[in-house]
Order: sequence, then C-alpha cells, then structure tokens
Amino acid sequence: MKRRPFSYRGTFLSLALALWLGFLPASGTRSVSAAPQPPPGPDRFAAILVDYTAYKWWLVGFQDNQVACQFYTDHEGWPDAADVYRGCGQETYDAWRTTPYCPALSQGGSPASCPGYYLHLVGSGPAQQTVGVALPPPVVWLTLEGCTSASATNFCPGAPVLVLTGDEPLPNETILGIEGYLDGEPFACGATCELVLETTGEEGALLEFWAYSSYGDSTVAYEASLRVADAPLASDDQAGYYVDVLGSQWAGEPAAGCAQTWEAFPPVGGLPPWLFTPEDPSALASSIPYEYLAANLIRRGAVDVGSCPDGGFSGGAVSACGLEAALPAVQEWQNRFDGQILAAAAETGVPAQLLKNLFSRESQFWPGLVSGTPEVGLGQLTDNGADTALLWNPSFYEQFCPLVLDDSLCRKRYTHLLPEYQALLRGALVRNVDAFCEDCPLGIDLRQADFSIAIFAETLVGNCEQAGRILRNITGDAPGESSAYEDLWRFTLVNYNAGPGCLTIAIEDTIAAGEELDWENLATHLTPVCEGARDYVEDIGRAP
Repeated sequence: MKRRPFSYRGTFLSLALALWLGFLPASGTRSVSAAPQPPPGPDRFAAILVDYTAYKWWLVGFQDNQVACQFYTDHEGWPDAADVYRGCGQETYDAWRTTPYCPALSQGGSPASCPGYYLHLVGSGPAQQTVGVALPPPVVWLTLEGCTSASATNFCPGAPVLVLTGDEPLPNETILGIEGYLDGEPFACGATCELVLETTGEEGALLEFWAYSSYGDSTVAYEASLRVADAPLASDDQAGYYVDVLGSQWAGEPAAGCAQTWEAFPPVGGLPPWLFTPEDPSALASSIPYEYLAANLIRRGAVDVGSCPDGGFSGGAVSACGLEAALPAVQEWQNRFDGQILAAAAETGVPAQLLKNLFSRESQFWPGLVSGTPEVGLGQLTDNGADTALLWNPSFYEQFCPLVLDDSLCRKRYTHLLPEYQALLRGALVRNVDAFCEDCPLGIDLRQADFSIAIFAETLVGNCEQAGRILRNITGDAPGESSAYEDLWRFTLVNYNAGPGCLTIAIEDTIAAGEELDWENLATHLTPVCEGARDYVEDIGRAP
C-alpha cells in the first residue's frame, strides 16, 4: 500500500477561519474537507502622486509658423513618436512623420519654403502626476525544520517537517491562511503551516500551495517538487531522511546547480565528487603534472631549468627533467584560482569541482590565447560560446551589456539587437576572458584571469539552460523526466564543447533507437564530427 507522503502537525486554522475557507460545516461537526478552490491571485494597486519635470512642446508648421498642437513629455530629450501621437492625434502625427528634410534650412533659405512640421521646446517646469503602482504581493516560503544541508541536499535526523510560512508585506494586513495539495491530498492551515513528510518515490511528490491575505486577495498558486528518501544513521533506533525541494519559493540552502532549470533531483544523498562544491578552497587542491602548463612556465622564466642539460625541452615538448623542475610551480599555479572558482560556484550554482575540471581539460590553467585557435582563457571561450552565454543567460546579459553598449540598447533582449551590436558584445566577452598580456609578469594578467572565472561559470549556466531547452523541445517533458541529474550535466558539457547541433542529433538518434536518454546511450550516438566530446565529458567527469 502506498504511504501517505505527509501528515498534519501544529498550527491549523481556527474554527472561524476554517468556516471562512469552507472546510467545515457551520455546525462545527467534523467532516471530510472540501478540495481547495484555485486562488484569485494578487490584486493590489495604489494611485500615488509623484513629482516630475514637465517639458512643454509645440508642433509648428514651417509654412505658416502656426502651432498645430501642444503637448508635454516627462523625460529629457526629443519627444518620441508615441509622445507626438498622444498629444497631436493621428492626422497631425502622420503629417509630422512624413515631413521631408528641407535643404533650405542648411542653405540659409527661408523655412517658409519647407513643407510639414517641426518640434519646438517651449520650456520646462516642476509638475505632479498620479500614477498607478503595483503593491508588493503576499508570498509563501518553504523551509525544513531541524534539518541540515550538505552536498546540495538536506539531511533530517528525524521525520522531516516542511514549513510553509506566509509573508504579507503590507502594513496592517495579515496572512489569513495557507492551503493547497500535497501529492493530490488537500491541506489547510494558518499563516504558518507544518507538514510532516514521509518517504516518496524517486519521482518525488508535487506540492501545490497558496495563501490568502486580509487585503482580500491571495498569492499566486505555487508549485514545488519534494523528494524524501531514507538515510542511514549510526543509531538504529532513529530514522534519518534525505529531503530535496525544487521550487521558486524554497528559502533554504540553494538546490544543486541547474536542478531548478531541469526540474531534476540530484542523486539521493548528495552529489558525486565531480559535481561537488566544498566549503573550503583547499578541498579543490590538485597536484597534476601538467606538461602544457609546465612548458609555459618554463618559457616565461618562472622555472629554473639550469640543471637540465636539454634546457627543459626535448623535441619541442617539455622534457622529463623540465617537468620535474617545474613541478612545484605547476602545483602552485593550478591551485591559485581555487578561491575564485569557489566564489563563482557560490554565485551561480555551477559545481566548483566541475569548473576546475573543465579548466584542467581546456587550458591546464594557462589562461592565454592558444596559438592558431580562436579559443581564449581558462575555459577556452569562442565567439559561439560567447553567443550562448549572452543568449541563454539573460541575467548575465543584463549585467554585461551596459559595460559595452548604451543602456537604451541593453533594454532590448540580445536577440533583438542588430547583428553588429551582437558582434560587439561577443567580441567584448571573449576579450574579457583573455588574460594574455605581453607586458605583464609571465605574460599573464592574473587579475583578468581571476575576473574571467565568473564569466566561464555564467557561460556554463547558459549552456545548462540551452541543453535543457533542447531536451524540452525534443521530448516535450522537463529534462528531469527523461534524464538523470548527472547525465544532464554531461549533456551540458557536450553542448559547451561540441555545440547544440551535436547534442540535438545525439538526443534524437538515441530516442529513435528506442534507448533511454542516459550518457552511456547518448555517447554512442555522437556523430563522427562530434565524437571527440565523449572523451571530453568523461575526462571532466573523472573523480578529483
């Protein structure tokens, strides 16, 4: 028999509130609760008086010098087309818009010979206007009681308790009650609701919830996915649980990177080592004898190879003697970025170990330009990679665009920019991750290298979004319904390394073969031009 995934505990609605919500009959006798009705949603606006500067404009005819219309704007600069249309009407607006350029104005002639209309600023002054503003809506937050977070999951030493807390931002208003469904079963409680959870299947349970406010409206209807799994404990007399919550209203420790995007639970009990983010940078330390890194450090004079009879090189590559001499410097260099990697992981959710493994594979931590290639930086960013970051990571685009283009252009989405502006942004992004600097010590601008780490993390976020969208478009389902969390990161790395075309074809061919969408199957369907991504993904997915 299927176990119920929750039970009630603690703060429920009073009888009066239960009557108000329609869950109990007027007599107060116990009865089966009715199913909650969908909430109306937020509905709160206010009219406020604001000060502003009003600019008075005339639209004047060239030939008769008569004022055709008068209107006001509330912004500096020339009126836009909407300002003229609102102030002057369709007919006059059309005549103004079709006014041709008049050569007489620049040749010293009379304006009376010009057809159409021109704009004239009469003056400006302080003014007030009433505007409608949306008031902040009520919300409900989700937390767990008595649980700790580790490795992107939550461990509860006893029966896990999910706490739903209503939040009313308006003064003198309160949350009247919270209601909803958990795995199809209705519940109702007060401004704080506590649900004792029981184990679920791997697919988890759906939570639908909302709250009512004394203002007369409600929150939106939220959804979250919960998974509760048994966890081993040292003591046999008490049960332990792993709990994962995916949803916009989760207020606990952040979920595993891209889990929300993919609607995919991470592995039960926590993440594997290659997707782990430690608490201390020292846990990322490695001691791999990178030959490419050693060669660059030797060439730049950071390593003394005077004891090597071959000068540290043999046949154009670093020799065994050179590698041995460079080993201390190589070990120090590959770990110098660990603090920035950990900071970028905390900011974006991209696993720190994945990010470090990617830099290892791409550049061996030498963040300059690779000769003869268009790839630059620690993660070897290309023009196409920059396009993915700007297109599929909108929040990053909104931060980066004003550093390159005017704010008025950046208000548009990346896809709505002219091609030349898109190219400017891509070029600027690639330059921002290139730490090569001929005049710097060792030829590397370390401040630029440190700065670039956050950009590569944001680029991986864009790739995780794009990979998720490809899966949604092909399967029609959330990525987490067709593939496991670890495999979704592997698909993302295919997208980063080989591009969305390679990933799309591999997914389609895997489905056409009637196979599950996991990495083992998908890797066999990488086309010859894309199959290099298999070694790439498996190298990055190695245990640290």
